Amino acid sequence: MAKHLKSILFFSLSSYCFVTFAATHNLTIGCLFPMTGPGALYGEDSEAAVHLALKHIDDSKQYPSVDLRVIVADSKSKPLRAVQLARKLIEEDKVNLLCGAVSSSVALAVTKIAEANKIIFIGTDHASPRLVDQALHPYYFRLNNGTRQSMWAGAQYIAEHYQSTKDLTIGFIGPDYDYGYRAWDDLRYFLRKQNIDFFIQHELWPKLGEKNFSLYINALINDPPDILINGHWGKDLVNFILQAKESGLFNQTSFMNFDAGGNYATLATLSDKMPLGLVLSARHHVNWPLTPANQQFVNDFFQLTGRYPSYAAEGAYSGIMAIAAAASSVTEPTESEQLITAFKSLTIKLPEDPEGFESIMDSESHQILQVQSIGKTMINHQYPPAKVMLGDWFDYYPPEQWQIE
Repeated sequence: MAKHLKSILFFSLSSYCFVTFAATHNLTIGCLFPMTGPGALYGEDSEAAVHLALKHIDDSKQYPSVDLRVIVADSKSKPLRAVQLARKLIEEDKVNLLCGAVSSSVALAVTKIAEANKIIFIGTDHASPRLVDQALHPYYFRLNNGTRQSMWAGAQYIAEHYQSTKDLTIGFIGPDYDYGYRAWDDLRYFLRKQNIDFFIQHELWPKLGEKNFSLYINALINDPPDILINGHWGKDLVNFILQAKESGLFNQTSFMNFDAGGNYATLATLSDKMPLGLVLSARHHVNWPLTPANQQFVNDFFQLTGRYPSYAAEGAYSGIMAIAAAASSVTEPTESEQLITAFKSLTIKLPEDPEGFESIMDSESHQILQVQSIGKTMINHQYPPAKVMLGDWFDYYPPEQWQIE
């Protein structure tokens, strides 16, 4: 961790670290992030963003009545481990809230523990719609865009650009678990709501963590759709793009990934190997919106860590800032019912909000509603090690009704 971080106490159990910027505290938050294992970068970014949020709260004196203490625990992206840690945080560390969870499978396991213990759980990076419909309970709130919002925006983009295309063919390839299934279900639903006529040419389901996509890529090359929707993220997405580029697949179809494709971590990893002209989006962008708030967040994160933030960082930052905002608006922040009421009516300005817009919590689904911007990959050396960034933006503001009816 960068030298700028302060007030950290590491214990012999590597699972935990404690962070506080206040001499006393009235809220203790237990955050579950993958600090080791496949999602470690997202966990490291999330932890750094927690530090950044606490420092911003401390420096700005925006919420003088709120003192926060944060415990970070390493979930290792494993649902069973996360459940055990969540129980320890609640029973032994006496946390007032839980937060975090990069993986939707981890979040789905942890949310059951939160509900059983009547502990508020603030989601900061996972994206499955199941958390805000079938698995929703009064104690869960999500502070990052989910796949449903991404697929809604993606359907708008396809409608704008392919409305006149006759016999439109679409293929989908995504991970073989809930995140991928729900993204594909939602995209088809929203396309039909847009009255887009399309034919499903491929539905391909590689396992999560697949390293060799040649079987799937060959099937797509032999029968390429007009549009290929990709539902991968992280290393799976990087591996797929590299293999698809080498095979020439991108010369035969329009490639789109609306939820995770434009994540800065992916752009940085691929660097000059990222193909140009891909249609991508993500839950946060370092170069959109070009507002003072987002530029400050990106620059402060870089000063703190020496790298630019992944979307997981902005989600974690948003989660801590939202907790502070909600807690400052009630008389007793340790009372869950008061905080629930505050979260349900939360409106907050976050780094990813364009000018004239504030993120707003949907009181029924407990999903934060934000603007989703979709762009194309193009050469841009302003944010190394990435050499390709998104541009040619299309912005999609949240509709009044975005849930599946």
